[in-house]
Amino acid sequence: MNQQKIRGLHRDLGYFYIGLIISFAVSGILMNHRDSWHAEKYTVETKAIQVKLPAEEQLNDEYAETLAKRLNIDDKLRRQKVDDGEFRISFEKHDLSIDIKSGKGEIVSFIKTPVISQMMKLHKNTSNWWIYYGDLFGISLITIAITGAIMIPAGKFSFKRRGWKLALMGIIFPLIVLFLLA
Repeated sequence: MNQQKIRGLHRDLGYFYIGLIISFAVSGILMNHRDSWHAEKYTVETKAIQVKLPAEEQLNDEYAETLAKRLNIDDKLRRQKVDDGEFRISFEKHDLSIDIKSGKGEIVSFIKTPVISQMMKLHKNTSNWWIYYGDLFGISLITIAITGAIMIPAGKFSFKRRGWKLALMGIIFPLIVLFLLA
């Protein structure tokens, strides 16, 4: 493939995927910080509650659904768990957290944040067509990286002279971080 075709392929794939690259980058940044700020959810109301909970071994999906009805929460149960002395229930549009000993807790009602919640679905979607599109996107990103590396002609900034060292560091750095954090 000649230099002109490599540049054209690199440019056209870049243009085609620019929106998806930006969406993935933004939603990826938001997902990295989802423990401290859940950008996908916009809190509408927080309400304090007081309930009498049964024994911890009775805190299950069935009890969570019964409690939701008592608290007038008409929502689909996602999951429930006991964690750090709290009974936590997650619904599609509500979160409950109740202190097991005191029975004090709160109901947080929220809606999905427009645009941001749709972008974050890009990272979570597991439908077959999206998986294949994601595979095609991954192959295209590899193509963009390779064509970008080889389209700089020989010289002191070429891939052969300098670029391969930076690319190698770009591979090694995340591996070091992964091994240190594992």
